[in-house]
Amino acid sequence: MLLWQIGAAYPAHLFSMHTTHATPSKEEIALLEPFDRLNLSRIVLVATAEHASRVYTELSCARVLGFDTESKPTFFKDQVSEGPHTVQLSTADKAWVFQLHDPQCSAMVAQLLSSTSITKAGFGLGDDRKRIIAKLGVEPGGVLELNTIFRERGYRKDMGVKGAVAVLFNQRFLKSKKAATSNWANPQLTEAQLVYAANDAYAAFRVFEALQLD
Repeated sequence: MLLWQIGAAYPAHLFSMHTTHATPSKEEIALLEPFDRLNLSRIVLVATAEHASRVYTELSCARVLGFDTESKPTFFKDQVSEGPHTVQLSTADKAWVFQLHDPQCSAMVAQLLSSTSITKAGFGLGDDRKRIIAKLGVEPGGVLELNTIFRERGYRKDMGVKGAVAVLFNQRFLKSKKAATSNWANPQLTEAQLVYAANDAYAAFRVFEALQLD
């Protein structure tokens, strides 16, 4: 067993803040079996105010959601991002990808994000927070930065979703660079974009569960 392979069956208290744990390398992660991602049948695209209203009713009852955003990439120095262009939220068995073209849809998303009664767990959320404040005009509430939890439990550098999935599940989280750098501002997202976006939020939810933070 590699030193970083804690395993999901191990209780959270074994992650000691007084012990330093090794972080898995890219080469080690590449040897693992793939993480079981959500497929399109379990991913819901939300782009209209009417649909967002129905989903809001469903998600506002959640205690915890996996959370992430996507923005159209910037390629030049001092170029300011106009993102986020999508917001992703996930439960244990389904993920929602919200497009933010419709102002009323964006308003519903802003209400969900500002709620302090829903924990929103994710990785590397600093830029997401700044962009949400700038675009949606709300301070995200109930946000849990999972990298912070791993640092508290002995990992020196940011774990990220790939490292977390490797450590907790002994699996490899697949991320497409092509999808990551695609145009998230497009009115019609591709299937590859939906799968990419939804699974970042889904993996965050699964990591939250495995860390036994609830």
